[in-house]
Amino acid sequence: MELGIGIGWRPEIADAVEQLPGVDWVEVVAENICPGHLPAALTRLRSRGTRIIPHGVSLGLGGADRPSQQRLADLAERATALGAPLVTEHIAFVRAGGVLTASPQLEAGHLLPVPRTWDALKVLCENVRIAQDSLPVPLALENIAALISWPDEELTEGQFLAELVDRTGVGLLIDVANLHTNHVNRGEHPVKALDELPVEAIAYVHVAGGIERDGIWHDTHAHPVTQPVLDILSALRDRVTPPGVLLERDDDFPPAEELAAELTAIRTTVGAGTAPAGRGAGANEPGRAHPQARGGADPGARERLALGQAALLSALVAGTPTPEGFDSRRLRVQSRALAAKRADVVAKVAPELPEILGRGYRDAFLAYAKSRPMQSGYRRDALDFAEQLLIAGRPEDETARRLLTRWWEERAAPHPPRRATRLVRAARAALTRR
Repeated sequence: MELGIGIGWRPEIADAVEQLPGVDWVEVVAENICPGHLPAALTRLRSRGTRIIPHGVSLGLGGADRPSQQRLADLAERATALGAPLVTEHIAFVRAGGVLTASPQLEAGHLLPVPRTWDALKVLCENVRIAQDSLPVPLALENIAALISWPDEELTEGQFLAELVDRTGVGLLIDVANLHTNHVNRGEHPVKALDELPVEAIAYVHVAGGIERDGIWHDTHAHPVTQPVLDILSALRDRVTPPGVLLERDDDFPPAEELAAELTAIRTTVGAGTAPAGRGAGANEPGRAHPQARGGADPGARERLALGQAALLSALVAGTPTPEGFDSRRLRVQSRALAAKRADVVAKVAPELPEILGRGYRDAFLAYAKSRPMQSGYRRDALDFAEQLLIAGRPEDETARRLLTRWWEERAAPHPPRRATRLVRAARAALTRR
Protein backbone atom coordinates (compact mmCIF):
# COMPACT_ATOMS: atom_id res chain seq x y z
CA MET A 1 0.00 0.00 0.00
CA GLU A 2 1.60 3.27 -1.14
CA LEU A 3 0.99 6.15 1.26
CA GLY A 4 3.50 8.80 0.23
CA ILE A 5 4.57 11.68 2.48
CA GLY A 6 2.45 12.48 5.53
CA ILE A 7 2.34 14.52 8.71
CA GLY A 8 0.95 13.90 12.18
CA TRP A 9 -2.35 15.77 12.51
CA ARG A 10 -2.73 17.83 15.67
CA PRO A 11 -5.44 20.43 16.42
CA GLU A 12 -2.78 23.13 16.89
CA ILE A 13 -1.61 22.78 13.26
CA ALA A 14 -4.90 21.73 11.65
CA ASP A 15 -5.11 24.84 9.46
CA ALA A 16 -1.48 24.54 8.39
CA VAL A 17 -1.85 20.86 7.49
CA GLU A 18 -4.75 21.67 5.15
CA GLN A 19 -2.57 24.18 3.29
CA LEU A 20 0.76 22.32 3.23
CA PRO A 21 1.70 21.21 -0.29
CA GLY A 22 2.38 17.56 -1.02
CA VAL A 23 0.75 16.04 2.08
CA ASP A 24 -0.62 12.68 0.92
CA TRP A 25 -1.93 11.40 4.27
CA VAL A 26 -2.13 12.17 7.98
CA GLU A 27 -1.95 10.22 11.21
CA VAL A 28 -4.07 11.02 14.27
CA VAL A 29 -3.68 9.91 17.88
CA ALA A 30 -6.57 7.48 18.15
CA GLU A 31 -7.43 8.28 21.77
CA ASN A 32 -7.74 11.99 20.98
CA ILE A 33 -10.67 11.74 18.58
CA CYS A 34 -14.34 10.83 18.98
CA PRO A 35 -15.71 8.84 16.03
CA GLY A 36 -19.10 10.53 16.15
CA HIS A 37 -17.68 14.04 16.40
CA LEU A 38 -14.62 14.30 14.16
CA PRO A 39 -12.99 17.73 14.00
CA ALA A 40 -14.16 19.70 10.99
CA ALA A 41 -10.59 19.92 9.67
CA LEU A 42 -10.26 16.14 9.65
CA THR A 43 -13.62 15.78 7.92
CA ARG A 44 -12.48 18.21 5.22
CA LEU A 45 -9.24 16.28 4.71
CA ARG A 46 -11.14 13.04 4.37
CA SER A 47 -13.56 14.59 1.85
CA ARG A 48 -10.53 15.57 -0.24
CA GLY A 49 -9.41 11.94 -0.32
CA THR A 50 -6.59 12.32 2.21
CA ARG A 51 -5.99 9.04 4.02
CA ILE A 52 -6.21 9.19 7.81
CA ILE A 53 -4.58 6.53 9.98
CA PRO A 54 -5.36 6.18 13.71
CA HIS A 55 -2.26 5.75 15.86
CA GLY A 56 -2.94 4.22 19.29
CA VAL A 57 -0.91 4.94 22.42
CA SER A 58 -2.74 3.14 25.24
CA LEU A 59 -3.17 -0.55 24.32
CA GLY A 60 0.06 -1.61 26.01
CA LEU A 61 0.49 -4.70 23.83
CA GLY A 62 3.90 -5.32 25.40
CA GLY A 63 2.39 -5.53 28.87
CA ALA A 64 1.85 -8.73 30.82
CA ASP A 65 -1.95 -8.49 30.70
CA ARG A 66 -4.00 -9.40 27.66
CA PRO A 67 -5.18 -6.28 25.81
CA SER A 68 -8.42 -4.70 26.92
CA GLN A 69 -11.34 -5.66 24.72
CA GLN A 70 -12.85 -2.21 25.28
CA ARG A 71 -9.68 -0.46 24.11
CA LEU A 72 -9.54 -2.73 21.07
CA ALA A 73 -13.20 -2.01 20.30
CA ASP A 74 -12.52 1.72 20.59
CA LEU A 75 -9.57 1.49 18.21
CA ALA A 76 -11.61 -0.58 15.75
CA GLU A 77 -14.41 2.01 15.89
CA ARG A 78 -12.00 4.79 15.04
CA ALA A 79 -10.51 2.84 12.14
CA THR A 80 -13.99 2.31 10.71
CA ALA A 81 -15.06 5.92 11.24
CA LEU A 82 -11.98 7.20 9.43
CA GLY A 83 -12.07 4.61 6.65
CA ALA A 84 -8.48 3.83 7.61
CA PRO A 85 -6.46 1.28 5.59
CA LEU A 86 -4.63 0.15 8.75
CA VAL A 87 -4.10 1.06 12.41
CA THR A 88 -0.87 1.38 14.34
CA GLU A 89 0.28 1.00 17.93
CA HIS A 90 3.53 0.56 19.87
CA ILE A 91 5.72 -2.25 21.11
CA ALA A 92 5.59 -1.04 24.70
CA PHE A 93 3.94 -1.42 28.06
CA VAL A 94 2.05 1.48 29.64
CA ARG A 95 0.67 -0.02 32.85
CA ALA A 96 1.64 -2.76 35.31
CA GLY A 97 0.49 -4.40 38.52
CA GLY A 98 -3.03 -5.64 39.06
CA VAL A 99 -4.28 -9.23 39.27
CA LEU A 100 -1.13 -10.96 38.03
CA THR A 101 0.96 -9.39 40.79
CA ALA A 102 -1.74 -8.91 43.48
CA SER A 103 -0.77 -5.24 43.65
CA PRO A 104 -2.40 -1.94 42.64
CA GLN A 105 -2.36 -1.24 38.93
CA LEU A 106 -0.12 1.68 38.03
CA GLU A 107 -0.18 3.77 34.86
CA ALA A 108 3.02 5.05 33.30
CA GLY A 109 1.36 7.76 31.23
CA HIS A 110 4.00 7.04 28.60
CA LEU A 111 5.49 4.25 26.50
CA LEU A 112 8.02 2.04 28.31
CA PRO A 113 10.31 -0.55 26.71
CA VAL A 114 9.56 -4.26 26.67
CA PRO A 115 12.44 -6.54 27.69
CA ARG A 116 13.84 -8.27 24.62
CA THR A 117 13.55 -11.75 26.05
CA TRP A 118 11.86 -14.91 24.80
CA ASP A 119 9.29 -14.67 27.62
CA ALA A 120 8.33 -11.12 26.66
CA LEU A 121 8.25 -12.08 22.98
CA LYS A 122 5.80 -14.93 23.64
CA VAL A 123 3.48 -12.62 25.58
CA LEU A 124 3.73 -9.86 22.99
CA CYS A 125 2.96 -12.26 20.14
CA GLU A 126 -0.15 -13.58 21.87
CA ASN A 127 -1.32 -10.03 22.61
CA VAL A 128 -0.72 -9.03 19.00
CA ARG A 129 -2.77 -11.95 17.71
CA ILE A 130 -5.63 -11.00 20.04
CA ALA A 131 -5.49 -7.46 18.64
CA GLN A 132 -5.33 -8.67 15.04
CA ASP A 133 -8.44 -10.78 15.54
CA SER A 134 -10.30 -7.78 17.01
CA LEU A 135 -9.45 -5.15 14.41
CA PRO A 136 -11.18 -4.65 11.05
CA VAL A 137 -7.95 -3.65 9.26
CA PRO A 138 -4.27 -4.68 9.41
CA LEU A 139 -2.13 -3.69 12.38
CA ALA A 140 1.41 -2.31 12.34
CA LEU A 141 3.58 -1.78 15.43
CA GLU A 142 6.18 0.88 16.19
CA ASN A 143 9.59 0.50 17.80
CA ILE A 144 9.87 2.97 20.68
CA ALA A 145 12.57 5.25 22.03
CA ALA A 146 13.93 4.44 25.46
CA LEU A 147 16.11 5.97 28.15
CA ILE A 148 16.61 2.69 29.99
CA SER A 149 17.64 -0.88 29.18
CA TRP A 150 16.44 -4.09 30.76
CA PRO A 151 19.14 -6.36 32.21
CA ASP A 152 19.83 -9.79 30.72
CA GLU A 153 18.20 -9.18 27.34
CA GLU A 154 18.45 -12.11 24.95
CA LEU A 155 17.75 -10.46 21.57
CA THR A 156 18.76 -7.29 19.77
CA GLU A 157 16.02 -4.91 18.66
CA GLY A 158 16.30 -6.09 15.06
CA GLN A 159 16.11 -9.76 16.08
CA PHE A 160 13.16 -9.09 18.37
CA LEU A 161 11.21 -7.35 15.61
CA ALA A 162 12.10 -10.02 13.07
CA GLU A 163 10.83 -12.77 15.38
CA LEU A 164 7.65 -10.78 16.07
CA VAL A 165 6.89 -10.40 12.36
CA ASP A 166 7.73 -14.03 11.62
CA ARG A 167 5.42 -15.33 14.37
CA THR A 168 2.46 -12.99 13.81
CA GLY A 169 2.72 -11.43 10.35
CA VAL A 170 2.20 -8.01 11.94
CA GLY A 171 3.38 -4.94 10.05
CA LEU A 172 6.11 -2.62 11.26
CA LEU A 173 6.06 1.12 11.77
CA ILE A 174 9.75 1.96 11.91
CA ASP A 175 10.59 5.21 13.69
CA VAL A 176 14.05 6.23 12.54
CA ALA A 177 14.19 8.94 15.23
CA ASN A 178 13.70 6.21 17.84
CA LEU A 179 16.57 4.22 16.31
CA HIS A 180 18.73 7.33 16.74
CA THR A 181 17.52 7.77 20.34
CA ASN A 182 18.42 4.19 21.19
CA HIS A 183 21.82 4.64 19.54
CA VAL A 184 22.65 7.60 21.80
CA ASN A 185 21.02 6.27 24.97
CA ARG A 186 21.66 2.54 24.76
CA GLY A 187 24.57 2.21 22.31
CA GLU A 188 22.52 0.28 19.76
CA HIS A 189 23.75 0.92 16.25
CA PRO A 190 20.91 1.79 13.88
CA VAL A 191 22.58 0.22 10.84
CA LYS A 192 22.77 -3.13 12.61
CA ALA A 193 19.08 -2.86 13.51
CA LEU A 194 18.22 -2.07 9.89
CA ASP A 195 20.25 -5.04 8.68
CA GLU A 196 18.30 -7.37 10.98
CA LEU A 197 14.85 -5.96 10.22
CA PRO A 198 12.38 -7.70 7.91
CA VAL A 199 12.11 -4.56 5.78
CA GLU A 200 9.42 -6.10 3.57
CA ALA A 201 7.04 -5.85 6.56
CA ILE A 202 7.39 -2.07 6.90
CA ALA A 203 4.02 -0.32 6.59
CA TYR A 204 5.45 3.17 6.98
CA VAL A 205 8.14 5.22 8.71
CA HIS A 206 8.15 7.95 11.37
CA VAL A 207 10.58 10.88 11.40
CA ALA A 208 10.76 13.27 14.37
CA GLY A 209 13.00 15.70 16.19
CA GLY A 210 14.59 15.65 19.60
CA ILE A 211 17.37 17.15 21.68
CA GLU A 212 20.41 15.94 23.62
CA ARG A 213 20.89 16.96 27.25
CA ASP A 214 23.76 15.73 29.42
CA GLY A 215 24.55 12.88 27.05
CA ILE A 216 20.95 11.63 26.90
CA TRP A 217 18.79 12.00 23.81
CA HIS A 218 15.21 13.08 24.49
CA ASP A 219 12.73 12.14 21.77
CA THR A 220 10.68 15.30 22.27
CA HIS A 221 8.74 15.61 18.99
CA ALA A 222 9.09 19.33 19.76
CA HIS A 223 12.36 20.13 17.97
CA PRO A 224 13.50 20.12 14.33
CA VAL A 225 14.48 16.85 12.69
CA THR A 226 18.27 16.46 12.91
CA GLN A 227 20.63 15.29 10.20
CA PRO A 228 21.53 12.01 11.98
CA VAL A 229 17.84 11.04 11.86
CA LEU A 230 17.68 11.85 8.14
CA ASP A 231 20.85 9.79 7.67
CA ILE A 232 19.13 6.76 9.20
CA LEU A 233 16.15 7.36 6.91
CA SER A 234 18.59 7.40 4.00
CA ALA A 235 20.14 4.12 5.18
CA LEU A 236 16.68 2.60 5.38
CA ARG A 237 15.91 3.89 1.90
CA ASP A 238 19.01 2.06 0.63
CA ARG A 239 17.41 -1.19 1.78
CA VAL A 240 13.78 -0.66 0.85
CA THR A 241 11.42 1.90 -0.63
CA PRO A 242 9.20 2.78 2.34
CA PRO A 243 5.50 2.84 1.41
CA GLY A 244 5.05 5.99 3.47
CA VAL A 245 7.05 8.43 5.60
CA LEU A 246 5.45 10.70 8.19
CA LEU A 247 6.71 13.76 10.07
CA GLU A 248 5.72 13.83 13.75
CA ARG A 249 5.44 17.04 15.74
CA ASP A 250 3.62 17.15 19.08
CA ASP A 251 4.60 20.43 20.72
CA ASP A 252 6.26 23.83 20.18
CA PHE A 253 4.78 23.90 16.71
CA PRO A 254 6.79 25.99 14.24
CA PRO A 255 5.40 28.16 11.43
CA ALA A 256 3.94 26.33 8.44
CA GLU A 257 6.99 27.23 6.35
CA GLU A 258 9.27 25.29 8.70
CA LEU A 259 7.00 22.24 8.59
CA ALA A 260 6.99 22.47 4.80
CA ALA A 261 10.81 22.64 4.77
CA GLU A 262 11.05 19.51 6.94
CA LEU A 263 8.64 17.67 4.67
CA THR A 264 10.78 18.71 1.71
CA ALA A 265 13.92 17.38 3.41
CA ILE A 266 12.15 14.07 4.07
CA ARG A 267 10.88 13.89 0.49
CA THR A 268 14.38 14.58 -0.84
CA THR A 269 15.93 11.92 1.39
CA VAL A 270 13.39 9.31 0.37
CA GLY A 271 13.82 10.17 -3.31
CA ALA A 272 17.59 9.76 -3.23
CA GLY A 273 19.27 6.41 -3.79
CA THR A 274 17.93 3.14 -5.08
CA ALA A 275 16.50 0.28 -3.05
CA PRO A 276 18.04 -3.14 -3.75
CA ALA A 277 16.10 -5.20 -6.26
CA GLY A 278 13.71 -7.72 -4.74
CA ARG A 279 13.48 -5.98 -1.37
CA GLY A 280 10.62 -3.62 -2.03
CA ALA A 281 7.97 -3.14 0.58
CA GLY A 282 4.70 -4.97 0.37
CA ALA A 283 6.06 -8.48 -0.23
CA ASN A 284 3.80 -9.64 2.58
CA GLU A 285 0.54 -8.00 3.58
CA PRO A 286 1.17 -6.64 7.08
CA GLY A 287 -1.26 -7.23 9.87
CA ARG A 288 -2.44 -10.82 9.44
CA ALA A 289 -1.12 -13.60 11.67
CA HIS A 290 0.73 -16.54 10.24
CA PRO A 291 -1.41 -19.68 10.79
CA GLN A 292 1.49 -21.64 12.26
CA ALA A 293 2.08 -18.99 14.93
CA ARG A 294 -1.17 -19.44 16.86
CA GLY A 295 0.32 -20.92 20.05
CA GLY A 296 -0.19 -18.86 23.19
CA ALA A 297 2.21 -17.75 25.91
CA ASP A 298 2.41 -20.01 28.95
CA PRO A 299 1.05 -18.51 32.21
CA GLY A 300 4.52 -18.54 33.73
CA ALA A 301 5.81 -16.17 31.06
CA ARG A 302 3.02 -13.68 31.80
CA GLU A 303 3.61 -13.86 35.54
CA ARG A 304 7.37 -13.39 35.22
CA LEU A 305 6.89 -10.44 32.89
CA ALA A 306 4.21 -8.96 35.17
CA LEU A 307 6.50 -9.03 38.20
CA GLY A 308 9.37 -7.43 36.32
CA GLN A 309 7.26 -4.68 34.78
CA ALA A 310 5.49 -3.92 38.06
CA ALA A 311 8.82 -3.59 39.89
CA LEU A 312 10.19 -1.26 37.21
CA LEU A 313 7.10 0.94 36.97
CA SER A 314 6.79 1.16 40.76
CA ALA A 315 10.40 2.38 40.94
CA LEU A 316 9.65 4.98 38.27
CA VAL A 317 6.39 6.41 39.61
CA ALA A 318 6.15 5.36 43.27
CA GLY A 319 9.73 5.73 44.47
CA THR A 320 10.35 2.08 45.35
CA PRO A 321 13.94 0.75 45.15
CA THR A 322 15.62 0.30 41.78
CA PRO A 323 15.14 -3.30 40.60
CA GLU A 324 18.31 -5.36 40.36
CA GLY A 325 20.28 -4.88 37.16
CA PHE A 326 18.88 -1.47 36.22
CA ASP A 327 20.91 1.73 36.05
CA SER A 328 19.60 3.82 38.96
CA ARG A 329 20.80 7.08 37.41
CA ARG A 330 18.91 6.37 34.20
CA LEU A 331 15.82 5.43 36.19
CA ARG A 332 15.93 8.79 37.95
CA VAL A 333 16.10 10.55 34.57
CA GLN A 334 13.20 8.46 33.28
CA SER A 335 11.21 9.09 36.45
CA ARG A 336 11.60 12.86 36.08
CA ALA A 337 10.65 12.64 32.41
CA LEU A 338 7.47 10.69 33.23
CA ALA A 339 6.45 13.22 35.90
CA ALA A 340 7.11 16.14 33.53
CA LYS A 341 5.08 14.54 30.77
CA ARG A 342 2.29 13.83 33.21
CA ALA A 343 2.20 17.49 34.24
CA ASP A 344 2.19 18.60 30.60
CA VAL A 345 -0.63 16.28 29.56
CA VAL A 346 -2.80 17.16 32.57
CA ALA A 347 -2.33 20.82 31.65
CA LYS A 348 -3.61 20.03 28.15
CA VAL A 349 -6.64 17.94 29.17
CA ALA A 350 -7.51 20.37 31.98
CA PRO A 351 -6.21 23.77 30.83
CA GLU A 352 -8.18 25.50 33.58
CA LEU A 353 -5.76 24.16 36.22
CA PRO A 354 -2.68 26.13 35.09
CA GLU A 355 -4.96 29.12 34.52
CA ILE A 356 -6.25 28.96 38.12
CA LEU A 357 -2.92 28.10 39.74
CA GLY A 358 -0.71 30.27 37.55
CA ARG A 359 3.05 29.85 37.93
CA GLY A 360 2.54 27.54 40.88
CA TYR A 361 0.84 24.84 38.78
CA ARG A 362 3.90 22.89 37.71
CA ASP A 363 5.67 22.78 41.10
CA ALA A 364 2.40 21.83 42.79
CA PHE A 365 1.69 19.05 40.33
CA LEU A 366 5.21 17.60 40.48
CA ALA A 367 5.02 17.55 44.28
CA TYR A 368 1.66 15.75 44.04
CA ALA A 369 3.02 13.26 41.51
CA LYS A 370 5.84 12.19 43.85
CA SER A 371 3.38 10.69 46.30
CA ARG A 372 0.44 9.83 44.01
CA PRO A 373 1.20 7.39 41.17
CA MET A 374 -1.31 7.56 38.34
CA GLN A 375 -3.79 4.68 38.53
CA SER A 376 -6.23 5.76 35.85
CA GLY A 377 -6.27 8.18 32.92
CA TYR A 378 -5.14 11.78 32.76
CA ARG A 379 -8.62 13.25 33.31
CA ARG A 380 -8.98 11.31 36.56
CA ASP A 381 -5.46 12.41 37.46
CA ALA A 382 -6.44 16.07 37.02
CA LEU A 383 -9.41 15.61 39.36
CA ASP A 384 -7.31 13.80 41.97
CA PHE A 385 -4.67 16.55 41.84
CA ALA A 386 -7.25 19.27 42.40
CA GLU A 387 -8.86 17.29 45.20
CA GLN A 388 -5.55 16.82 47.02
CA LEU A 389 -4.81 20.53 46.78
CA LEU A 390 -8.21 21.41 48.24
CA ILE A 391 -7.88 18.88 51.06
CA ALA A 392 -4.58 20.54 51.98
CA GLY A 393 -6.24 23.97 51.99
CA ARG A 394 -4.52 25.09 48.84
CA PRO A 395 -4.02 27.22 46.90
CA GLU A 396 -3.48 29.85 49.58
CA ASP A 397 -5.11 32.56 47.52
CA GLU A 398 -8.79 32.52 48.46
CA THR A 399 -10.07 33.47 45.01
CA ALA A 400 -7.99 30.77 43.32
CA ARG A 401 -9.14 28.21 45.89
CA ARG A 402 -12.77 29.14 45.24
CA LEU A 403 -12.29 28.79 41.45
CA LEU A 404 -10.55 25.46 41.90
CA THR A 405 -13.38 24.23 44.13
CA ARG A 406 -15.98 25.13 41.50
CA TRP A 407 -13.90 23.48 38.78
CA TRP A 408 -13.62 20.27 40.80
CA GLU A 409 -17.31 20.24 41.77
CA GLU A 410 -18.45 20.60 38.16
CA ARG A 411 -16.42 17.59 37.07
CA ALA A 412 -16.53 15.36 40.12
CA ALA A 413 -20.31 15.51 40.63
CA PRO A 414 -22.27 12.34 39.76
CA HIS A 415 -24.18 14.31 37.12
CA PRO A 416 -22.41 17.14 35.27
CA PRO A 417 -24.17 20.50 35.69
CA ARG A 418 -26.50 21.58 32.93
CA ARG A 419 -25.40 24.09 30.32
CA ALA A 420 -27.25 26.98 32.00
CA THR A 421 -25.52 26.23 35.30
CA ARG A 422 -22.13 26.11 33.62
CA LEU A 423 -22.77 29.48 31.95
CA VAL A 424 -23.77 31.08 35.25
CA ARG A 425 -20.68 29.70 36.98
CA ALA A 426 -18.44 30.82 34.13
CA ALA A 427 -19.86 34.33 34.30
CA ARG A 428 -19.42 34.36 38.09
CA ALA A 429 -15.83 33.19 37.71
CA ALA A 430 -15.14 35.90 35.14
CA LEU A 431 -16.47 38.56 37.51
CA THR A 432 -14.36 37.14 40.32
CA ARG A 433 -11.19 37.49 38.23
CA ARG A 434 -11.79 41.21 37.64
